[in-house]
Amino acid sequence: MSDGSRAAQAHAGAPAPGTAGRRTAVVVGGGLAGITAALALADAGVGVTLLEGRPRLGGLAFSFRRGDLTVDNGQHVYLRCCTAYRWFLDRIEGTALAPLQDRLDVPVVDVARPEGRRLGRLRRDPLPVPLHLGRSLATYPHLSLAERAAVGRAALALKGLDPADPALDDQDFGGWLAAHGQSARAIEALWDLVGVATLNAVAGDASLGLAAMVFKTGLLSDPGAADIGWASVPLGELHDRLARKALDSAGVRTEVRTRVTSVSHSENGGWSVQVPGETLAADAVVLAVPQRETHGLLPPGALDAPERLLRIATAPILNVHVVYDRPVLARPFLAALGTPVQWVFDRTDASGLREGQYLAVSQSAAQDDIDEPVSVLRERYLPELERLIPGTRGAVVRDFFVTRERTATFAPTPGVGRLRPGARTKAPGLYLAGAWTATGWPATMESAVRSGVSAADAALGALGRPRPARLFAFEEAA
Repeated sequence: MSDGSRAAQAHAGAPAPGTAGRRTAVVVGGGLAGITAALALADAGVGVTLLEGRPRLGGLAFSFRRGDLTVDNGQHVYLRCCTAYRWFLDRIEGTALAPLQDRLDVPVVDVARPEGRRLGRLRRDPLPVPLHLGRSLATYPHLSLAERAAVGRAALALKGLDPADPALDDQDFGGWLAAHGQSARAIEALWDLVGVATLNAVAGDASLGLAAMVFKTGLLSDPGAADIGWASVPLGELHDRLARKALDSAGVRTEVRTRVTSVSHSENGGWSVQVPGETLAADAVVLAVPQRETHGLLPPGALDAPERLLRIATAPILNVHVVYDRPVLARPFLAALGTPVQWVFDRTDASGLREGQYLAVSQSAAQDDIDEPVSVLRERYLPELERLIPGTRGAVVRDFFVTRERTATFAPTPGVGRLRPGARTKAPGLYLAGAWTATGWPATMESAVRSGVSAADAALGALGRPRPARLFAFEEAA
């Protein structure tokens, strides 16, 4: 029997929505948004079924096996200011497996200097904002003294912006930076160094509103806001195994390999969710799938202009994976300038590699490389890694492969804010979740979790169920 048939069979004969009995909900999509919504609803006493078309949970933050290695599809990090994702880690008992830095410290290597390879650092001091970054900026070797002073002035101007102002969404960040005295070098060596990794777009292609949100929240809100955290285990350990354990403990019925074909109003006022061969009944439905798939499942009249979902463009992320026969990098990660390489992470221990070293190269806004053959990418990136990391010179490459997420995130282009819908629809009992919805954040794990919370909150209000106090604990920490 297929997983989908088991799910449908389990609901056969269940009380109709709205009748006496336990309130029920179906969550479509098993990424972070869907997992969060399912946990939140279940914690409030709702009977929840979570349906995922893939054979595993985790959405676009997952792991797979390659020989003896456990490989993440891409490197994912979070910041101390990501209070919702930190709540999620705590809820699935995974906090210890994704530790945060004690203090922001990012090695930045420039290989394009005439005098040769040069190391700089972006790190914070235990001082109030904005003094916490003052010494780091003042000694940052990749900018001139004049450029550092201009960066400080731009940061103060950025601090005065309101990211929620709709007018900012129509402007591009690159134009704003240029108007505030930022040189092309400053944009490359500082603003894009951070912005490309968080927004998945260069400054000229990014909404000023989203960029202002990223920099104000991450660098200008709290001294520790930008401290970086990442999983010390494969992502599947967190977003699949531990998430599934938490869902099971909460009483959620989780079905994978179960693709939803339609969502519609039922005759008794509830909702009918169609999977191959069967129909599931529910009082509420949360669609926690990408925008195009959401558009295909929306019933007529659920949104005023559903075609807007199709206008939310996507942006790719490419990850280059290289296994060497020996240790080549002593740092857990580094950022790069003067080379196509953006960020490099050591994934040796997390992958289970016993000999040598495994490096993951994370390339955001990778439109130029996303469809290149592996052979071309190998010729392009291995010499760049030799320029960047001296230890790779002479090391033997035991494996080289790539993972491609062509639609990794929504594109944070100017004007995207007006296209992103909120959690509620015009159809009572139908809610939307996903990093692409109107969370105020770019397409990050934080945005996905926040969207799941918003959808669950809206559904609980309509179902007359109280908000679980622990669900919103992250708001107090924000």
